[in-house]
Amino acid sequence: MDLIPSFSVDHTKIIPGIFTSRVDTLGDYKVTTYDVRVTRPNVEPAVDVAAMHSLEHIIATFLRNDPDWKDQIIYWGPMGCLTGFYLIMKGNREPKEIHDLLLRAFQSVENTEEVPGASAVNCGNYLMHNLEIAKWYARKFAAYLAENANNSMIFEYPKSERLVTDDGRQFFDS
Repeated sequence: MDLIPSFSVDHTKIIPGIFTSRVDTLGDYKVTTYDVRVTRPNVEPAVDVAAMHSLEHIIATFLRNDPDWKDQIIYWGPMGCLTGFYLIMKGNREPKEIHDLLLRAFQSVENTEEVPGASAVNCGNYLMHNLEIAKWYARKFAAYLAENANNSMIFEYPKSERLVTDDGRQFFDS
């Protein structure tokens, strides 16, 4: 089987940032999946599960209510590895173009007093939230985004490359 594109990213070299994971064409429209990496995989600890859940609720609510962007947002949700989120949007923008939106989204967590939708009626695991730890992660990532706004490395992630021998065998680099 072919390796899917998200597994071709060299997770030993990726740093926190905003990356284009894939661009799909649906009829006449483009849809872009962004990799919003909050921690450095396999180096930093994964995001606390309850905090990740709270960040999912808070930031999804922020994105879907932003007057300039709400109609472009399709999905916001956590990665299974708990090192970041996927953002799916209409169109095909460069990651740098959504930097300000994501910076504001993570900054908004600081002023959140209650996790939206954190009730038994609205959430499948409403007891698994941690607003204070979510605020800590959001502060850390927002500061990182602000400090690195002009650093191209947070917008272009490294890919694993296949070395090809003279006889055609392929190997991933190590």
